[in-house]
Amino acid sequence: MIAFNVMIAVFVLGYLGIVLEHNTKINKAAAALIMGGLLWAIYALFGTEILGLDYSSSWHHYLHSGGEKNGLVDFIVHHELVEHLYEISAILFFLLGAMGIVEIVDSFQGFRVITDQIKTRNIVKLIWVISILTFFMSAVLDNLTTTIVMVTLIRKILDNKENRWFFASMIVLSANAGGAFSPIGDVTTIMLWIGGQVTSTHIITSLFIPSLVSMLIPLFIASIVLKGKREEPQLEESETREYTTPGERKLIFFAGIICLLFVPVFKTVTHLPPFIGMLLGLGVMWFVSEVMIQKKPHDDQRKLSVIKTIHKLDTPTILFFLGVLLGVSALTSAGQLDMMAELMDKHIGDIYGINIAIGFLSSIVDNVPLVASAMGMYEVAGADAVGYLTNFVQDGQFWSFLAYCAGTGGSILIVGSAAGVAAMGMEGITFGWYFKKISWIAAIGYLAGAFTYMFCNGVF
Repeated sequence: MIAFNVMIAVFVLGYLGIVLEHNTKINKAAAALIMGGLLWAIYALFGTEILGLDYSSSWHHYLHSGGEKNGLVDFIVHHELVEHLYEISAILFFLLGAMGIVEIVDSFQGFRVITDQIKTRNIVKLIWVISILTFFMSAVLDNLTTTIVMVTLIRKILDNKENRWFFASMIVLSANAGGAFSPIGDVTTIMLWIGGQVTSTHIITSLFIPSLVSMLIPLFIASIVLKGKREEPQLEESETREYTTPGERKLIFFAGIICLLFVPVFKTVTHLPPFIGMLLGLGVMWFVSEVMIQKKPHDDQRKLSVIKTIHKLDTPTILFFLGVLLGVSALTSAGQLDMMAELMDKHIGDIYGINIAIGFLSSIVDNVPLVASAMGMYEVAGADAVGYLTNFVQDGQFWSFLAYCAGTGGSILIVGSAAGVAAMGMEGITFGWYFKKISWIAAIGYLAGAFTYMFCNGVF
């Protein structure tokens, strides 16, 4: 029991290292990688004691499928680790491909196709335009990338710091809401989609209205708070220089959108994992961009080169996901998450209460490990499931509601989502200001969307 509890302690300490990143000044990727590596090491060294506690459903399945009780090395190294590495790799390669496509579009100033169309000076009308645009962009791209693009935009059109912070906060809320109803809009929905818990069509149809409500309610409140007209800042010459023509920007923008939208179609037609389609799209974008820059001046070629663009990919974030997913997979295999699932079923006993609690937790800690934990705690039930287990079949209400709650609950605190952390870093938004001005608005929107989902599914 000691080794079993030590694994839980290491996981908690790793979480603290992630949450306290801004206090310790140590990148959360370091804490995540240490946590993931240590958990698998402890599991491998003390596997006999840990599995002897009989919590691990994976161990039960292994034995029932013909595995031997003395085959711990085979089970942990050749069965569990290899299986989890495939799942982790599928997520990481998908993210690398998506981030690469978006970076190529951004380096060619392709997002100006959208941002150049924003002309209004009324600040209330502007926040509606920005929020709705963010909501739909996040569904097509992802919430983190959309937040970065839109916060960069408001820097160019808003001079007042308080207004910029309010706009940036609404961008976070809108991006998280838009990412929740799309299979490629948020890392957590990507995980559930790739893992087979949900299908792309179902996640869109079941979560679009709740996600929209979770954005609109805070937006109505923000419309009451904000007044006046926007004041434009003075831009430096380097910020206004154009490296590409309007035609090139349109070409690269729509090529990127087509490549991203192609991924769900590719998966449906070929039945291959989505990361294959995403990497194919990245290759196409790479080819198109290389052809486009061949006749440009040498300096512009260096600026727009995909080789240079790829270097800008957020590698620490990828390594953070790797560490977290390794840690969660160790707890999944060893049985700690099976034990937690039993406790939640016993003390909460309701899939809606469990998911709402997960949503609030995701505002304190990153939603990636929370969703990974839920995926480890609960298995996808077969099509012949009956009664309570029907909530856990593919596209069951547990998985759909988990995607909503984990995706939007992180907006309640500025550190609760990757989009919030990005906006915090770019605009210098303080934790206290966000908690005082935005958290209550975000919580109202989150709960409104949750009750909308429950109403639409006949819970009441």
